Amino acid sequence: MSGHSKWATTKHQKAIKDSRRAKSFAKLIKNIEVAAKMGGADLSGNPTLVDAVQKAKKTSVPNDNIDRAIKRGAGLSGESIDYQTIMYEGYGPHGVALLIECLTDNKNRAAAEVRTAMTRSGGTMADPGSVAYNFSRKGVISVSKTDSLTEDDILLAVLDAGAEEVNDRGQGFEIVTEPSDLVAARTALQGAGIDYDAADAEFVPGVTVSLDAETARKVFRLIDALEDLDDVQNVFANFDVPADVMAELEND
Repeated sequence: MSGHSKWATTKHQKAIKDSRRAKSFAKLIKNIEVAAKMGGADLSGNPTLVDAVQKAKKTSVPNDNIDRAIKRGAGLSGESIDYQTIMYEGYGPHGVALLIECLTDNKNRAAAEVRTAMTRSGGTMADPGSVAYNFSRKGVISVSKTDSLTEDDILLAVLDAGAEEVNDRGQGFEIVTEPSDLVAARTALQGAGIDYDAADAEFVPGVTVSLDAETARKVFRLIDALEDLDDVQNVFANFDVPADVMAELEND
């Protein structure tokens, strides 16, 4: 997962510069709409919405777009949204396990597009439960590195707020919690004056597969193809990429 997390961080930083920005914006807006629909438009009483808005702002989504999404999701604009969450399971090159989380208003379209992307990019679909057993739902908070911020600073801030571990992911730190402790850990960071990039409930693998550069490129191409689909919100995988291989890939 560390390789995937670092790759995701790299792509997050590039997202505000490249041609995929519009698609990234649309997915972040969808997250805000769903959070507002589930918990209302008041950020003080809706921590899921707080995290969705924070992630959108970190990716430079305009405030007007965020405000409209909150009103649309909460039903304050006269519009209605109807998304459902669907999880697909599959395997990538080298037996890498994949959980593909979709947020869609058309289940048949989502299923067909995911299957096509998997087939064309070297993946195979799997039966429900055959992959998911290796993943656990966790709270994951991402914090960018700065010259003045150390791993000890983060540990000190979140240790009493339910944090299970703090990992160095190269360009940033990753804090792992139980999902129920995510808000407490995020609040503890803020109380310590530490800014965070994203706080999400994610699926974290129990067993990982180490990849060489050639296989990693194939896996990343598959994940990119899946994440390029409008209905796909997240792709969780159980691979790990050694630091030297990751450095090589970042120079591609």
